[in-house]
Amino acid sequence: MQEGISRRSFLKGSALAAAGAAGAAALSGCTAQAEEATPSWMPATWDYETDVLVIGYGGAGLWAGITAYDEGSQVLFLEKAPFRGGGSSSINMGQWTAPHDADAAAQFAFEAFHGQTPLEVCQAWADEAVQNPDYAEEYGLEYTLGETPRAEYDIFTGYEEMYVGAGTGYGKAFFEAMDQHRQDRGIDVVFDCHDEELIQNPETNEIVGCYTLIGDDAEKKAVKASKGVILCTGGFEFNEELQAKYLKCYPMRGFYGWKYNEGDGIKIAQKVGADLWHMQQVCGGDDAWFDDPEIVPGGVSVSSPTPNYIKVNRLGERWGEKDTSSPHGGWKPYANFNEEICDFDRIPSWYVFDQTSFEGGSWGGMVGGAAKENGGMGIGYMTEGLDPELGGWEGWSADNVWELERGWITQGATLDELAANLAKSKWDDKMDADKLKASVERWNELVDKGVDEDFGREEMGKIETGPFYAIPLYPGICNTIGGARRNEHANVVDPDGEPIPRLYSAGSFGNMNGHTYAITGGNGSENWCVGRIAGRSAAALSAWDAAEGK
Repeated sequence: MQEGISRRSFLKGSALAAAGAAGAAALSGCTAQAEEATPSWMPATWDYETDVLVIGYGGAGLWAGITAYDEGSQVLFLEKAPFRGGGSSSINMGQWTAPHDADAAAQFAFEAFHGQTPLEVCQAWADEAVQNPDYAEEYGLEYTLGETPRAEYDIFTGYEEMYVGAGTGYGKAFFEAMDQHRQDRGIDVVFDCHDEELIQNPETNEIVGCYTLIGDDAEKKAVKASKGVILCTGGFEFNEELQAKYLKCYPMRGFYGWKYNEGDGIKIAQKVGADLWHMQQVCGGDDAWFDDPEIVPGGVSVSSPTPNYIKVNRLGERWGEKDTSSPHGGWKPYANFNEEICDFDRIPSWYVFDQTSFEGGSWGGMVGGAAKENGGMGIGYMTEGLDPELGGWEGWSADNVWELERGWITQGATLDELAANLAKSKWDDKMDADKLKASVERWNELVDKGVDEDFGREEMGKIETGPFYAIPLYPGICNTIGGARRNEHANVVDPDGEPIPRLYSAGSFGNMNGHTYAITGGNGSENWCVGRIAGRSAAALSAWDAAEGK
């Protein structure tokens, strides 16, 4: 590599050069096209041309694009990240649903979603999901398959047919393997793309391509998609404006996923008449959050190394229990509205602990929502080899001292002082010293009794050795689910349920999990199954410009 050229510039330049070469080959007929009468809404020339355009190079995009290619279509990816795609799929646990019976799985999903997702959409997903192990074998993805049924809830019809596959090496290994398949096929990715705007035929409503900005360029590039466009732009977990507008509780700061998931697809789709669905839904629980993007962009998974701690709300009242908090549905109890303060009284919440816990070992250890039994590999921001520009982070210190000095941990010599420091912190101003002390006193009484009569926690230890500490907790962890509403063919639809021609979507941008996230491995399975459906659907279309020869 030439001295003075950064890794990012080199990779981005290589990608642009490759995509540009593909575009240049396709542009040979553009001069003739420009000489013909071009409708005012259509670009006079195209900077890139392809059959199927996939916006978003994450897990869903990978499946959509590779499937479309394997079905005989030329494919081009546009990716927001500067030099590496993968999205949250590349830094997660790598799980995906593998039901044994499609009809049972469809019924389970329909009931669990309380009918908010049509049965035909659930059935289309289930028909694909039973094939997930076969696709894993075909694409050389190493995995283990659970031997017993598993889903978030066992109360719905069909639960006994729900099983989960777990990719060996987590999302990192999945992305590396699928990215290699993409490279082997010669499918190009243009990185650093943003502010896309779909190009729509005003007479037919067909989507014929998009405009995009690349890097710092001020001039939009026109990208032609002769067959269709597939939106795989992920969730909006890093867009505070959209969170405040749509989510049931706010703010949700504790997300650990792909920091480029800012809800871009929502505006893109709305501008061409798309309906939205499942905008209030989240897959997540709680994580610590420190408002320190210079170090880490979002939430950090923490847990006490000793039992000398409790969780309290912003007023100082104990609630909930980490031991039983779900990483997929545990965010819901945070939506507890308190009339006295006219706000959610559990955002933020706090882990309150004493010197015994502080000195007992690392509170963080591993970042990204994964438990410490993951063998040190890590997911989320701790994914091995994840570049700091993409959110990668070395992790928590062994003795918690760095985090204390950084201000991530709040300290007080006494509980009164701790409450005062919390009340004047940047996170909150509602902490009540009397309530906090009463919560700690009650906890210590329960420890003496040997049973947690209030919340049923099993591991118990007194909070009595000063100084005392607190870490802020916010709902978050995985991802939002809402996005463009789609039908069983992954075709984006308008508010009347009518398909918008040549526009498809897949993944967390419009995940089918309505009402609640109910399917273990549901995010991965959504990417795998709906990604394939979208790629297949788009590839099956005839080119909109075939008749004109453009």
